[in-house]
Amino acid sequence: MDRPELLGTGMFSLEGRVAVVTGAGRGLGRSMALALAAAGADVVAASRTMAEIESLRDEIRTLGRRAEAVTCDTTRETACERLASEAVERLGRVDILVNNAGINIRKPVLELAAEEYRAVLATNLEGYFLCGQAIGRRLVAQGTGKVINISSIMGTVALPGQAAYASSKGGVEQLTKVMALEWAPFNVQVNAIGPTYFETELTKPLFEDEERREFITGRTPMGRWGKAHELAGAVIFLASGASDYITGQTLMVDGGWTAW
Repeated sequence: MDRPELLGTGMFSLEGRVAVVTGAGRGLGRSMALALAAAGADVVAASRTMAEIESLRDEIRTLGRRAEAVTCDTTRETACERLASEAVERLGRVDILVNNAGINIRKPVLELAAEEYRAVLATNLEGYFLCGQAIGRRLVAQGTGKVINISSIMGTVALPGQAAYASSKGGVEQLTKVMALEWAPFNVQVNAIGPTYFETELTKPLFEDEERREFITGRTPMGRWGKAHELAGAVIFLASGASDYITGQTLMVDGGWTAW
């Protein structure tokens, strides 16, 4: 063992690391940002809505961590570059990027407008590319770093009404692999997390639809929806030294959905 400091729980420590989390204002993004802070990371919370990330910033500071809030429309290249620059300017460096900002428009293919399809891909896929590119430049230059792209079970399976979302998440998983291959020589690991249905604002319409809720619950081997805090272990693992020899992978956090 050439790094004895990684033995035991210390291998999951994020002390001295700076994480940027997009889509951090609510739901899974907020939960992951708090998890990273609890593991020792300082956090730059990014979202289009300042009020939400200001609240998150203040909560992280109560944990004794440094935190900043930066508004960012991840579909705009200049905004992603500004996010990367401000993260370094305010907190001194960037070590971890969690690409999480996302939207969904659930419609059958024949009813989905072209602009709706493009809007989902712009946020869920192109936004990951733009933020990954902006922050990836810093990680490659410093010779270390972690990128975690939030995919979905829809990157692997499909359901009716998910044309735009499934297209975007399938793309995320392929983008993850290419980033991983290109940045591996620079000691930058790039992985994805594939959650199933979690109880968040994004899935609230589904959860409140009794028929859909029961279908999803019944289709999940564990017999329930995920809770936001249940992504904490996965994101800490992929952000920490414990995953230093893992890259280009998608870690499914899906209650067994994709094991069928």
